[in-house]
Amino acid sequence: MDSTQSDLQQLATQILAGLLANPHVYPSVSDERSNGQQEQDLILMAIEMAEQLIQKVENRSH
Repeated sequence: MDSTQSDLQQLATQILAGLLANPHVYPSVSDERSNGQQEQDLILMAIEMAEQLIQKVENRSH
């Protein structure tokens, strides 16, 4: 795994943890756990946010 992929996974994990810890964004765990639609939506949102942040950092460093 290259460093960008590793950075993306680490950043997405941290964003997801923040989303899950915020009761205004994520009030309760669904019965389906990580396979539930709400959980899947939050995972995708965290990945997209991480990708955008990495792109912004990379664009500023060039």
